[in-house]
Amino acid sequence: MTTTPATPVPAQEVSATLTNEETIQAPLAGQVVPLSDVPDEVFASGAMGQGVAIRPTSNTVVAPFSGSVVMIAPTKHAIGLRSTSGVEVLIHVGLETVALNGTPFTLHVEDGASVEAGQTLLTFDASAIEQHGLQTITPVIVTNASSYAEVIVGQHETVEANTAILTIVK
Repeated sequence: MTTTPATPVPAQEVSATLTNEETIQAPLAGQVVPLSDVPDEVFASGAMGQGVAIRPTSNTVVAPFSGSVVMIAPTKHAIGLRSTSGVEVLIHVGLETVALNGTPFTLHVEDGASVEAGQTLLTFDASAIEQHGLQTITPVIVTNASSYAEVIVGQHETVEANTAILTIVK
């Protein structure tokens, strides 16, 4: 009789299954900034939801989980996503960047598209944003945080894209 060895399940998946949690990965590399320190009252107050911000060191925004694109701002500076389990995240590149009319942003997905974790969503020209006197700090907001028991911010000072930054407790 031949037995097939069991396929190991990564520890993170086991933990998430046992504790009913979902992990949100960093959509870009950079310095992690508490949401309360973002120099924009709407984000800092938590009015849009709970989360964190990243002062980027890269110009590529990737999907923080597998799911779908549910909103792309006409000016391409913000993108809304929904995970396969229903967590909704807004990635808002820069502050006041709506005023740039999409010029420094290049979309790599369309509204309604299915995305895989780590897939490129958009790229941006940080120099062009800064030349207009604007900041590139990027809030990553769980917009339906009130639907969950808790949103836990990871304890990182800096992150690479695809590093776990938020844990959603269902």
